[in-house]
Amino acid sequence: MEQQFSTESACQDYLVKMRWPDGFRCSDCQSSQSWKTNRGLMMCRQCGRQHSVMAGTIFHRSRLPLRTWFRAMWWVTNQKTGVSALGLQRLLGFGSYETAWMLLQKLRRAMVRPGRDRLSGHVEVDETFVGGVDPDGGRRHIGNKALVGVAVEIKGEGMGRIRLHRVKDSSAKSLIPFIKQAVESGSAITTDGWQGYARLSKEGYLHTPHVVQGKSQNKKLSISLLPRVHRVASLFKRWLMGTHQGSVSLHHLDYYLDEFTFRFNRRTSTHRGQLFYRLVQQAVAIEPAPYNKIVMQTPTDRGNLS
Repeated sequence: MEQQFSTESACQDYLVKMRWPDGFRCSDCQSSQSWKTNRGLMMCRQCGRQHSVMAGTIFHRSRLPLRTWFRAMWWVTNQKTGVSALGLQRLLGFGSYETAWMLLQKLRRAMVRPGRDRLSGHVEVDETFVGGVDPDGGRRHIGNKALVGVAVEIKGEGMGRIRLHRVKDSSAKSLIPFIKQAVESGSAITTDGWQGYARLSKEGYLHTPHVVQGKSQNKKLSISLLPRVHRVASLFKRWLMGTHQGSVSLHHLDYYLDEFTFRFNRRTSTHRGQLFYRLVQQAVAIEPAPYNKIVMQTPTDRGNLS
């Protein structure tokens, strides 16, 4: 990696191939003829417009060299459990923790491919709490914690792809939109007997609810009937505590869910360079994430999931 991307120019050339895989095309005149300026800009030969390969991507207006971005992406994709902001700060020698944290937040936004395929076939669906449950609440009492929807493809005795997304509550109004976004219509879905899933058959799914009886056995029976979603939920919480020590705010939780999903769905890949390629490819396909948008907090989202 260090040899291939030893200069800023080499990094820029790589991004050009990622952004215009079929060749450069001017956004004004649609010309394919261009040349590269000394500042690394693509100059259209026909109309003279200059194009920055970084504009409109997660690298937009970044003061960090592309070589630093590429090194960060390499570490992020080549560490099995990822890397925390503190770990990245030490690895890349950043002067501040905030720089490493902001870089990782932007990369997490690139881990979801625009227009990605939904899950299909036979899928398990359930919800899980992140941060624990209030001691005085019931099984689905949220309190000041976060509720996360979990969908897992069933592949024989194993698991296929997954989808994780924070949901407002356990009502049908929150759960059904999550499922429709995550699972292809017509798929077979297995859930517990919660009433929030009762409408799935009317939404075009083959719904099989497993009704659990008895309060003392609810948790054990639910785990045995929906083993995959509970396994994924357990792995996510372990990753959150192990890599990030649980220091994740509610406001940013969805992006940590995206990172875990990115890693889990590519867990069998033997070519780590392919993960780096995919992350760079998606990094030039999404819109910029300005500082103010990332750090903004709403009153209900303050606090960490510790």
